[in-house]
Amino acid sequence: MSHDPQWIHTAIRKIEADFQRSADTHLIKLDIPSLDGIDIYLKDESTHPTGSLKHRLARSLFLFALCNGWIGKDTPIIESSSGSTAVSEAYFARLLGLPFIAVVPRKTARKKIEQIEFYGGRAHLVDSPSEIYEESRRLAKELNGHYMDQFTYAERATDWRGNNNIANSIFDQMKLEEHPIPSWVVMSPGTGGTSATIGRYIRYQMHSTKLCVVDPENSVFHQYYKTRDASLTGECGSRIEGIGRPRVEPSFIPDVIDEMRTIPDAASIATVHWLEKLLGRKAGASTGTNLYGVLQLASEMKARGESGSIVTLLCDSGERYLDTYFNTAWIKDNIGDISGYLAQLEQLEQTGQLS
Repeated sequence: MSHDPQWIHTAIRKIEADFQRSADTHLIKLDIPSLDGIDIYLKDESTHPTGSLKHRLARSLFLFALCNGWIGKDTPIIESSSGSTAVSEAYFARLLGLPFIAVVPRKTARKKIEQIEFYGGRAHLVDSPSEIYEESRRLAKELNGHYMDQFTYAERATDWRGNNNIANSIFDQMKLEEHPIPSWVVMSPGTGGTSATIGRYIRYQMHSTKLCVVDPENSVFHQYYKTRDASLTGECGSRIEGIGRPRVEPSFIPDVIDEMRTIPDAASIATVHWLEKLLGRKAGASTGTNLYGVLQLASEMKARGESGSIVTLLCDSGERYLDTYFNTAWIKDNIGDISGYLAQLEQLEQTGQLS
């Protein structure tokens, strides 16, 4: 690929200028009186310009590729994604005037596909989540483009020492809280890049905070954490869009994690419906996975008589999932009965215990 230094400088300046114009995301404190002494916070990543946590990743991946000389003036950008990263990458591709193709599973939420197209990208649909990698490589070779490959580069494209990464932002925003150093940060893995950034930052800053990573059903990450068998594969994809993978992704770094849990999909869905009552707005199901893990930890802390704070992420808006996670018929057909978990959450409101 021929390199035009002036074009690369201009591209980097455009991305950095876009960042400079953007405010940080809010840290929302939840009001749950039954958990008195245990403060729970949601870092609201849905307020990024492209509506999700993946906006940070897409910016980092573009800068990483530009500085490595992998992207030129007319390079087509190809990405394998379950939707949100592709939306964000389409935004940055448009910013740089580059063509963008997202290779996404056919079951990806229609709203995400519409957003990819809104930013000038094109969705290339495949039947199985396991097909996205090879099809992305094929398209990149055929079109003489660059395969961004978030699942490989997510953990290395972000500066985990600081530089306003998400962990840096969380700890800065917590400084004036009653428990400024969280007992736990809870995160669900998609690429594994965000959990790697948070875990490394915690250790680098010598904090006592522990990192709990929560996995959905039909994902191999938790089993890999326990066995370190990198050859693990799953038979089907995760039903919680954006998190959980059918293979062990290169960006998933198990040794930065203190604890992992698998959260039932029905619990994740119930939790976002419960959360809507607290926030007055909808969040995506990955937020439900995160928050159910938080509530498990908080309930256990309360039982031990401990106090402290727990931080997790509101990954994206539930408005993207009105035809799935907020559709009663879809939930019945694809997830099943969530009433038991809703009853658990109501009990937590009364007693502080999640049984």
